[in-house]
Amino acid sequence: MMNKNLVIVGDTAFSEIAFEYFSHDSDYKVCGFSVEKEFRSESIKFGLPCVDFENIEEHFSPETHEVFVATTYTELNRLRKRLSDSAKTKGYKLASYISSKAFVWSNVVIGEHCFIFEDNTIQPFVEVGNNVIFWSGNHIGHHSTIQDNCFISSHVVISGYVDVGPYSFLGVNCTISNNVRIEKNNWIGPDVTIMKDTQKNDFWRPHKNEAYKVNSLEFFGIQE
Repeated sequence: MMNKNLVIVGDTAFSEIAFEYFSHDSDYKVCGFSVEKEFRSESIKFGLPCVDFENIEEHFSPETHEVFVATTYTELNRLRKRLSDSAKTKGYKLASYISSKAFVWSNVVIGEHCFIFEDNTIQPFVEVGNNVIFWSGNHIGHHSTIQDNCFISSHVVISGYVDVGPYSFLGVNCTISNNVRIEKNNWIGPDVTIMKDTQKNDFWRPHKNEAYKVNSLEFFGIQE
């Protein structure tokens, strides 16, 4: 039974996917969409109002609606962090989604504003921070920690006792070996296997299993 009202922030493919999952596999009722004024191109989406994020509270009260920010790994997940922080400042509670087809062990700790797709296996003693996305089909090994603002794409294998630092992206089919530390701001490309601790701001190239000689923040033009 749907008993919580939700506004989805974003108008990309992820917002459409989030609409489907929240509508058909959660106790949320999606009431509308919101996009920053500069980027909003439509006023109706799926028959629901799409309003400027700058004045979202004039259309959807924070007292009766929650927010989910449906953006992916833009700016190494900083766009999603900025918008979710702004929504909280406006007084909104942030929503999470865990697929009914995901396996999450009972003692796993999950922070706020996470989205966990189907076919994820999250083993005992895992800790997941805030603003984390697990796309479909991942294995998260026991005693591992996924820190805030990470994006884990599909069919990633994270072995036991792994620590993934904040603002990291793990590409499709990458593998992280046991007892490895992924430092902050790492971009791990598709099919890469990580067998040792990484350095802060590493950019790991696909198929070579080695870091580019570039800083990930510089590569994406991010200022910190």
